[in-house]
Amino acid sequence: MGKIYIVRHGKTEMNKANLLQGRSDYPLNEEGIRQAQKAAELLRDVHFDHVFSSPLGRALQTAAIVVPAVKPVVDELLIEMDYGPFEGTDLTRLPAELITFFSDFVHNPAPEGMEQLPAVVERAGRFLDKIRHLEGDILISTHALLMKGLLEYLTPDSGGGYWSKHIGNCAVYRAQLTEGRFSVPEELF
Repeated sequence: MGKIYIVRHGKTEMNKANLLQGRSDYPLNEEGIRQAQKAAELLRDVHFDHVFSSPLGRALQTAAIVVPAVKPVVDELLIEMDYGPFEGTDLTRLPAELITFFSDFVHNPAPEGMEQLPAVVERAGRFLDKIRHLEGDILISTHALLMKGLLEYLTPDSGGGYWSKHIGNCAVYRAQLTEGRFSVPEELF
């Protein structure tokens, strides 16, 4: 028995510039470090037995700041959605195919070359299946779209509601893990 805490990484210069970051590997900027420190402060009373992270530096940095006492286990399943040819796109000047996709994630497939949302949910589910036997509290440090995939997997009746929900840098969700079953997650901050 325990809880899982899912955290999105802190802010990077790509986030600050409103660029689609995806799998580009940028470190936290000063604001991102402060965000992770604030998350660490808010979670200071939680004793984390396990820490998992995306292999990208910003997620690893966030995990190390939030839980400095436990070395994160890197898991490729936690890497951000693959944006393919749209990596680095200016979010204030989207091409038509991204405008269509972003306008209705549930009914519009991702543009060609991008990872599809059902694949993100499936990958998130494979990760959760790997950890469902663990005891104690678990931190998962990841990215916005993969975090939404985790939340969609944990909330099958959401109808895709998490895809259009804004998840800010260092937002945290928590779910109970009891005898291999996860509860519906709740947003902490």
